[in-house]
Amino acid sequence: MSRGGRIKDNDQPERRCIVTGEVQPKAGLIRFVAGPDGQVVPDLAEKLPGRGIWVSADRAAIDKAAAKGLFSRAAKAPVKAPEGLADLVEAGVARRLVELVSLARKSGRAVAGFEKVKGWLAEGRAKVLLQASDGSDRGKGKLWTPTGGRWFGCLTASELGLSFGRDHVIHGALAAGGLTDKVILEAGRLTGLRGHDGGNTAAGKE
Repeated sequence: MSRGGRIKDNDQPERRCIVTGEVQPKAGLIRFVAGPDGQVVPDLAEKLPGRGIWVSADRAAIDKAAAKGLFSRAAKAPVKAPEGLADLVEAGVARRLVELVSLARKSGRAVAGFEKVKGWLAEGRAKVLLQASDGSDRGKGKLWTPTGGRWFGCLTASELGLSFGRDHVIHGALAAGGLTDKVILEAGRLTGLRGHDGGNTAAGKE
């Protein structure tokens, strides 16, 4: 059991956010490192060398870390955050999510379009329901969150369309396995960065 009386899940590595001071699973945080030129660099793949500096996947938290010099304090050295760091992180996470969904589609684990998605939901094949943030609430409300699965509305129709090789897509679904867990992770981060759920009205949304 961790400090504060929470039951610690050993399968979920935790890190401390330099802004809130809270220890939480890495899945809800963004890793940064100090580059050799003294610039703060987002390490979205969590593979860059150097001591990791962790901030909650939240625009306000990233902006505060940059404005209050918290990156320098954490790095124990003078470092500079680039202008528009939160925008840079958001764009990077969105790009990673689009690419992951695209790879899932190519492996046969993702479908797009209302009828196909509805079919997967009805058959219990869908693990994740993706719906465009700028899609019609009426249309989105006719679908539902998969039982025991997840719903996300953090991508726009054009972004979701990129994943499926189309101009725009409103509804998408992913089966369990493959890259789906990574999609869930990045979609959770992007939801935090964009600060909204896309105004979704899907029945049973969690």
